[in-house]
Amino acid sequence: MALADRIIELIKSIPGATDREITDRLFSTSTHPSQINQTCRLLEGRGSLVRQQRSDGKIGNFLSDCPPPVALRKANRSAVEGLLSEDMVKEALETWLIANGWAVEIAWGKIRGIDVLATRDSERWIIEAKGCGSSPPMRVTYFLCAMGETLQRMDESAARYSIAFPDMKQFRGLWERLPPLAKARTGVTAIFVGEGGDVEEVK
Repeated sequence: MALADRIIELIKSIPGATDREITDRLFSTSTHPSQINQTCRLLEGRGSLVRQQRSDGKIGNFLSDCPPPVALRKANRSAVEGLLSEDMVKEALETWLIANGWAVEIAWGKIRGIDVLATRDSERWIIEAKGCGSSPPMRVTYFLCAMGETLQRMDESAARYSIAFPDMKQFRGLWERLPPLAKARTGVTAIFVGEGGDVEEVK
């Protein structure tokens, strides 16, 4: 049975399963969900699936002839308006990078490792991503953690390094207040992801 057919059969029994959950059931917990993600996106493009955010903020896969209830979809949109989770930031980055010719590996959820590793020919782009956080102090912590984790990974002189956040005023302000000398010395750039999935890289 083709992978697409196996995915559809699984979603029939588990509506709303995430790419990670599908990967765990069809393969193993140690398998990267990129293949499932790509196949689900193809199925969505064909109209076979609806990829919709669940109440827990994760993107679930639903059969197109049995989508999530309208009330749930509206509730999810209002609940997360402008409040992107880390995985939602990663998903937008994946779409944007692939559209620009990059091959992408994502560490979904709490998987350890590089959040987003993009490669294109001999180029490597390492991106540390964070979600919106639930309070201003938490966002400051997220920003500092992202910078620290990026500096710890900075062991390839030819690679590009970025930190990515939801496009929120506070994250923009934190980036703007980072001294120009620090940005120039490290070469780190910031990437801001809008709630509609638009992506902007800022130096």
